[in-house]
Amino acid sequence: MLITLIIAVVIVISGSAICSASEAAILSVPLIRVRQLAQSKKPAALALLGIRNRINRPIGTIVILNNIFNIVGSILIGSLAADALGDAWLGLFSGILTFLIIIFGEIIPKTVGERYSTNISLLIAIPVKFITIVFTPLVWLVEHITAPFTKGRVLPTTNEAEIKFLTRIGYQEGVIEDDEAEMIQRVFQLNDLTAADLMTPRIIITFLKGGLTLAECKQDIIESQHTRILVIESSIDNVIGLVLKDELLTAMIEGNQEQAIASLSRQVRFVPETIRADKLLKVFQETREHLAVVLDEYGGVAGVVTLEDVLEVLTGEIVDETDRSVDLQEIARQKRKRLLQSRGIINETPEI
Repeated sequence: MLITLIIAVVIVISGSAICSASEAAILSVPLIRVRQLAQSKKPAALALLGIRNRINRPIGTIVILNNIFNIVGSILIGSLAADALGDAWLGLFSGILTFLIIIFGEIIPKTVGERYSTNISLLIAIPVKFITIVFTPLVWLVEHITAPFTKGRVLPTTNEAEIKFLTRIGYQEGVIEDDEAEMIQRVFQLNDLTAADLMTPRIIITFLKGGLTLAECKQDIIESQHTRILVIESSIDNVIGLVLKDELLTAMIEGNQEQAIASLSRQVRFVPETIRADKLLKVFQETREHLAVVLDEYGGVAGVVTLEDVLEVLTGEIVDETDRSVDLQEIARQKRKRLLQSRGIINETPEI
């Protein structure tokens, strides 16, 4: 009788431990991780994805099974203990059994399940799906009883704030490099910044009048630091296109000094100052253009924005071999830097 009692205790504690570890593992493994594993098309990973997509039934099955071990098992063990030990030792035995179930049937298994959630979840995924089918009638009854309390909006798998936080944690733990972490943080700002935040203001735009000849604009062309120069009619608000500096220099070398600037101009794209940086980047990619004229709400020219301006949101300032000590875009860059710092996008220290 004593051996039967010991076997019953081991079965109840083991069953409770398996249920507790399975529940903790399934609830702890991130859904993103489950979806990543499911891409391998392995049966266990697909079964785990099915469990997570409809988690109420599997968890309900595990909870029911766990309570069967804890409650029904305790009743049976109590009956066996009364016969084997007598009523005098029953109270002490019940206290020891309760302690063993709490430690070895709940706390330790749940801790292990949470710590090794991925491996354990894959191991028990297929058995849990099978047991869920077996317990379907009972789970269905529990679902309908608890339905009024469990209905609600389905929450998204993650959000922008969570990804930023995980990036920060990854950097602090050494999983992500500091430059990678900062770039990830910057990516989310593309839809927060607009062309007005990134543009070079009109007061420092380089332009040429389309009616002038190459000879008349020779000095301005040579001194220009920009590879793309706006072409205007009478004022900056009448932009008719843009010219490439190398084409102007080529024409001058070929002796076309009297050629009008407008004859070498090409079409320029206009964008509103409210266009978001992510949309602006898409425009540059689709049109294969590197510069756009920014218009204010009244249709006047507010400035120009380039592909480089957008990319600098992600990478920081880009300096090439043609940049000189006097940078006509320095005002815009400083403005952009202050804006990014005020929004917490970049830090003066490397800490993310």
